[in-house]
Amino acid sequence: MKNPKIQKLNVVDTLETNYMPYAMSVIISRALPEIDGLKPSHRKILYTMYNMGLLKGNLTKSANIVGQTMRIHPHGDMAIYETMVRMTVGNQSLLLPLVESKGNFGRAYSRDMAFASPRYTEAKLMSVMNEFFAAINKDTVPFVPNYDNTTTEPTLLPVTFPSILANPNQGIAVGMASNICSFNLVELCDATIKLIDDDVEGMYEALLAPDFPSGGEIIKNPAELRRIYETGLGSFSMRSVYHYDAKESVIEITEIPYTTTIEAIMEKITSLIKSGSVKEINDLRDETDLKGLKLTLDLKRNTDPDRLMARLFKQTPLQDSFSCNFNLIVKGHPRVMGVQHILGEWLAFRMETLSRQLMYERGEKQRQLHLLKGLEIIMLDIDKAIAIIRNTDKEKQVVPNLMESFGIDEVQAEYVAEIKLRHLNREYLLKQTKNISDLEKAIKELTSLIESPARQKKQIAKELKRIADTYGQPRKTQIISQEKLPEPSPTLMVSDYNLKVFLTRDGYLKKIPLTSLRGNFDQKMKPKDCLIQEMDGENRGELILFSNRQKAYKLKLYELEDSKASDLGYYLPNLVPMDQEEKIIYMVPTTDYSGVMFFAFANGKAAKIPLSSYETKTNRKVLANAYGNYPLRDIRFMLEEKLLIAVSNINKVLLFDTAQVSLKTTRSASGVQVIKSKKGSELVAILTPEEVEFKKPSYYQANIPAVGTYLKKGDQLSLQDECEEGENVSLMELLEPSSENETGE
Repeated sequence: MKNPKIQKLNVVDTLETNYMPYAMSVIISRALPEIDGLKPSHRKILYTMYNMGLLKGNLTKSANIVGQTMRIHPHGDMAIYETMVRMTVGNQSLLLPLVESKGNFGRAYSRDMAFASPRYTEAKLMSVMNEFFAAINKDTVPFVPNYDNTTTEPTLLPVTFPSILANPNQGIAVGMASNICSFNLVELCDATIKLIDDDVEGMYEALLAPDFPSGGEIIKNPAELRRIYETGLGSFSMRSVYHYDAKESVIEITEIPYTTTIEAIMEKITSLIKSGSVKEINDLRDETDLKGLKLTLDLKRNTDPDRLMARLFKQTPLQDSFSCNFNLIVKGHPRVMGVQHILGEWLAFRMETLSRQLMYERGEKQRQLHLLKGLEIIMLDIDKAIAIIRNTDKEKQVVPNLMESFGIDEVQAEYVAEIKLRHLNREYLLKQTKNISDLEKAIKELTSLIESPARQKKQIAKELKRIADTYGQPRKTQIISQEKLPEPSPTLMVSDYNLKVFLTRDGYLKKIPLTSLRGNFDQKMKPKDCLIQEMDGENRGELILFSNRQKAYKLKLYELEDSKASDLGYYLPNLVPMDQEEKIIYMVPTTDYSGVMFFAFANGKAAKIPLSSYETKTNRKVLANAYGNYPLRDIRFMLEEKLLIAVSNINKVLLFDTAQVSLKTTRSASGVQVIKSKKGSELVAILTPEEVEFKKPSYYQANIPAVGTYLKKGDQLSLQDECEEGENVSLMELLEPSSENETGE
């Protein structure tokens, strides 16, 4: 066997020879729309339906349409049918549907609602298609042979309004793509009229915003929309429309963005529910029926629907963006243009088709006038014409003899010779020749119109006004201003539910939803560890942790995964940058930084600091100098003023009202004197009235500052260490022994 011969090929030449024709075919003849708003596949289907008489006739089986279309469209039946489906009323893909439908054509907003087979569905052209085929038989657009030269088809349709912007259109070609949004027909016609009047700003103002068949709401950003209008590139956001039924505690979503499907939304919401990111939803149901789309969310009690939807808008396709790329074929070349240039190109196209129509009509009238002029000459001596016809031996000599005798041309002579014998009466002939003056006036008017672009524009504007009045509909996509939407805060994007926060002595932290507790109050802890604090909070709130080194650490509760009672929880040194010997001694969960922090020091002073002093605009996690730099004897959070009991180490007791402690704005303030020092005594504890047993509490009450009163016999002060079971420590053991005369007995 001979060795195969290796042929060297130039890569550039090979690509140009083999790939470029395919690429150009996809770009020019398949994927990108043209100035009439249609791709070739759309145009072939619609023209076939027009030839089938479906503009005014009854509906016919879709299979018939598909079969007839294959005469000019060399593609498979399902490819043709799927293209037709998108143009139907039933599929709801187009803002201005082109095909009337009967049967199941699926839904654009659902990928699972498949369309029925073409043998089960029926279709015909919508009445608006009159505007696409207006005067198509008057040489308004060029016709070309079909793929097998058995018939002809139009290269464009002479549409009388800018349909390129009346329906959404998407296409992916080779190396380029197109994504055109749709505009309300009334606004679009109004904008085109403004452009005809050279009112560019008026044109932009007339186009309020894009409009889509799926409805929804468009978030209007004037600067971004203006950029899209001017360049054809950019994006805007759309979001769903929902209604909250407070009685049933459900959210009903009835309109979604054009760019998504109901299945994609449900999958994303389900994923969020399973991951625990969304806890407010009990059930999710697709209740779409013949009345239209409806997605129902069953909510848990006390759920804020607007807050939940704000999160779902951010985390799911319930809010989506539409990326504009106004790329279309103009005069055989792909071009990316803004709205003004697209409408300008359409106006030029429309004026060309109108001029061709006017010239065709003028030509027809000129031919008719020419025939009647010949008839008028014959009428001068009709008997002579009859005699010539009767005395001519051969039929083929009739026309030449008439031409020679009356001085008319062959066309006129042929017309006279073809007049029926019954029409050779005076009434008929006079009636025909009377039209001569009307034809001359009509020809003069048509010539004036052809030669006057300004008059043509006025006629186009008049047509646009008629079309807007006839086919215009109210907006489906409502407009909301971006400025009126609240700026989404990070807490808005998290589930809001009630929880409990637990802090242990060994530095473990748990965040447990109330729904997970359900009466399970036994918390798992390390051996010899114990709970030192338990507080209620909300998932969207923050947690302030106070350490024994005058520092405050801040955590966002929603950034911590939920724990269970059977978990040890988070080890705090792994969450916050604590020193080796530093310990967390107190925590405060908060959502609005209301309330105050109360600090009591060994020197008998107390400081009352607003919790808002620990709020920061930046995302700071560590606050130094969180409280005064003195030995700390008590720390507590208060929402309202209360009575507290100060105890010193020499048996002095003082019952005081915290309202007497002035509020300080500086976190490290030393505070005010509460209990005065005597014999070098110091404050050892702050208790609440519930923690003592006093026969007569008023005996110990005084205005601050005060030395306090010695504890009377029979009154009890006890401070138990809950961590060491069986080793409760009495506060009296911390006090210095007192003489009998100091006890007040």
